[in-house]
Parts: sequence; structure tokens; C-alpha cells
Amino acid sequence: MINALLVTVSEEQLRSNLRQDLPLVILGSIIAAIGVAAVVVHLSRWQSGERVLLWFGLFAGPYGLRLLTNTIPFQMAFGEPQRFWPYANKLVEFATLVPALLLFEDFYGKGWRSSVRWLIGAYVIFATIAFTSIVITGRPDLFPTAGIGTVFLLPAVLLLGRVMGYKPPHAQDKGVLSLGLLALFLTFAHDRIASTRLFDWHADTEPYGVFVLICCLGYAATRRVLANERLLVSLGEEMRAATRIQSSILPRTKPEVGSFHLAVRYAPMTAVAGDFYDFLAVDEKRIGILVADVTGHGVPAALIASMLKVAFAGQTAHADDPVRVLTGLNRALCGKFEEHFVTAAYVFVDLDKFLLRYAGAGHPPLLIVSRGTAKAPASDSREVEANGLMLGLFPEATYSSVEIPLDAGARILLYTDGIVESMNAAREEFGKSRLKKFLASSSSSASQLADALLLELRRWSTGERERGQDDDITLLVLDFIPAP
Repeated sequence: MINALLVTVSEEQLRSNLRQDLPLVILGSIIAAIGVAAVVVHLSRWQSGERVLLWFGLFAGPYGLRLLTNTIPFQMAFGEPQRFWPYANKLVEFATLVPALLLFEDFYGKGWRSSVRWLIGAYVIFATIAFTSIVITGRPDLFPTAGIGTVFLLPAVLLLGRVMGYKPPHAQDKGVLSLGLLALFLTFAHDRIASTRLFDWHADTEPYGVFVLICCLGYAATRRVLANERLLVSLGEEMRAATRIQSSILPRTKPEVGSFHLAVRYAPMTAVAGDFYDFLAVDEKRIGILVADVTGHGVPAALIASMLKVAFAGQTAHADDPVRVLTGLNRALCGKFEEHFVTAAYVFVDLDKFLLRYAGAGHPPLLIVSRGTAKAPASDSREVEANGLMLGLFPEATYSSVEIPLDAGARILLYTDGIVESMNAAREEFGKSRLKKFLASSSSSASQLADALLLELRRWSTGERERGQDDDITLLVLDFIPAP
């Protein structure tokens, strides 16, 4: 084609054609570079989940490349197009409208009764049928312009949404986006009218309208991504602050109480959690221990755990009575939240009398092992349950407690349901029976048992593929030393 052109046209005509296409060469190069840059930036920030730069890049890049390759200077530099090029050119023309419509949906939303989503679906069906027809008939010019219907349907969708009261998501650059869409619509309509040859107009303004739209979209997309980046940084700082605050409400040291060894392990599912434990030390031989689990995860559960810390500190005067402790906690929490509740287990240890008192509020049962005596073999592991209603739901809830004499070498396990509800790859729970067997079969120290149990849970939940834990995990192991 270029060789024939050189023969049939004069040098001046060729220069005129080159000058006419030079702005398109510059324009196509700029638009393609902008599109590539947008995709690269998106890939460097893919963790954010924001796709506006991806859709923008997938629209701008191919459009700019197609605009560039259709110019005479490009064809003179790289040779005549091959036979397949008109089909590839048409495929790119059809395909670039899909990310363009997805980008529009990101800013405008789904529209009234998902009208934008319906428009995207209808266009994909049309483009598939149209391109298949082009390939079958061997006529790349069968459909002169892929987006002619879409350009006129988009304003109809906008008008329909406005008439029917649809409220799109807030867009801080709505005026800029409207300007870009208006520029595209006007230039596209101008070129379609000019192509009818009813007027003495030149049909070559659409690329400039697209360029204005791309500049407007690039501005709005960049501002949106930067705003999201700032929001993520702010949320990250707030989460780190929440983690520090939650760490401060947990006991920093274990209580110094004689005649028993205590091991504590706390493994939150996320940066902040709803599990909580604390101590009320009455004196050197008497101590109260609370383990609690707030429903849910993350910041809301952690805030309720902070409230529980304050409420528990107010129970010191009757720390030796588990019923009064749970009753006081329940009354302090009722009415403070609506969609959450708290399960809890409270144990009061009296080393003078070598016994413990236990009460629960919808919590997994306490497990006790009496080890190394004639009365109870090492394999004997039993549940102790004295449960009332969960905390924070019913102001008049009542609780009961049990008193348990401690055998020589007794071992107690307090825990949250993140242990028994831990699931493997087959979605099978670890369960209380496995926990009881594991507890009864271990003859190691309290600290070694706690570490071994966490390792066993990690193996159980991981299996053959990497999975994170399904819930917060807290466990306390108490090994009692018999009084001399």
C-alpha cells in the first residue's frame, strides 16, 4: 500500500499526509505510554484491591497503540500491515471498550437496576457476535465502528438513572469526568455525522475527544488511588495503635502465687482480637483467673474486650465468689452493645484449702487431669461445666459455681473455642475429644504442654495446604504442686 502510494501521489501530497498524521502519532504514543504506566502502577499496588488504574490502563494502552499503528509514518517505518492486521485492529477496537465500561462502572456504580452491568453484558455479546461475523465473512469493514451504539447508550443510561432517582457513589471529580465524557460524545458524534458526507466536514476529531477523556479519567483515577493509599496508611496506623492498646490491657506478667505453675498462650487471628484473660490476685495463696471470648473478630471485639478489662477490675472485692464475679460482669456489659456477646470462664484458686471454685457463662468447659496418683491414672481427663447464659445479653441472668478439691499434681486447662473449633483442610474440627486425649497424654511441664498444643493445632489446621487459623486462641495451663 505504501509503495503504491509513493508512485501515485506527489511528494507534496505525501508530506501533507505525513503532517496530517503527525499529531496522531504523538497522540497515540502519549496515550499508549499513559496506559502502560497505569497498568504498571496498578501491579505495584495490587494488594490494595483497587482496580480503577487497571481498567484505565487496559483501555488507554491498546487504544493509543491502535491509533499509532494506523498512521502513515508508523507504517512507513515498520512496513505495510500484514493480512491479519485489519482483523487484529478490529479485535483491539472491540476489546478496549470492555475495560472502558468497567472503568465507567467503577465511578458510576451499577446504575439503576444494574443498567450499567446490563449494558456491559449486552456489549460483550454484541462484540463477540460482530467479530465472529467479521472473521467468517472476511470483511473487517463489516462493522465500521465498534462503540457507536455504546457512546449513545451511555448518556441514555445516565439520563435513565437520573430520572429514576439512582444515586451513584460519591465521586470527588464528577465535574472532570463529565467534561471528558462530553468531549468524547461531541467528537464521536461529529465524526459519525461527517462520515455520512452530508456536510463538508472532516471526520478526524474522535482521537482528540478520547485524549481529553483519558486525561480526565487519568486525573480522577490517580486522585482516587492516592486517596485510597492515604486511607490505607491511616487505617494501618490506627490498627497498630489498636494492637498496642490491646496489648496493654493483657497482663504483662504472670502472678506470683506459690504452689502452682502457670503457662499462658495468646494467639490472635488478626492484629487485634476478642479473646481476653486477666487475674485478680487476692494474696500470695489466692487468685482469680478469667478467660473470655468476645464474638466476632478485629477492632469491634477488641473494644469490647477493653470494656471487659475495666468491668473485671471492679470485681476484686468478691474475687473468691465466681457467681458474683460473672453476675457483676454481666450487669456491667448489658446494654453496652447490640450485635455481640461474651462467653467467659472464671476460676478462683485457694491454695490454703487446696481447692478451686469454677463458674462459666456459655464458655467451653474447664478440663482437669489428675496425674500420677492411685486415685486417678495419668490418662484420666474430665470436663467440669457450670454454665449460665453468655455475658452482655440478659441483665437478670443467673450463674452457678462448683467447688473442686485439687488432687496432688492436678492439671487444669482453661481455653477459648478457637482450639476445639480449629478446622483442618477437610473442614473437620479438632474437637474436645482430641483436646482431652492430648491433655491427658502429656507429661511435660505446663509451658511445654502449651507450646506443644499450639504446634499440634497448627499442624491440624494447615494439613497439606497453608491456611490461617479460623479464630482467636487463648489457653491457660495450671499445674498444681501439692502442699507440704
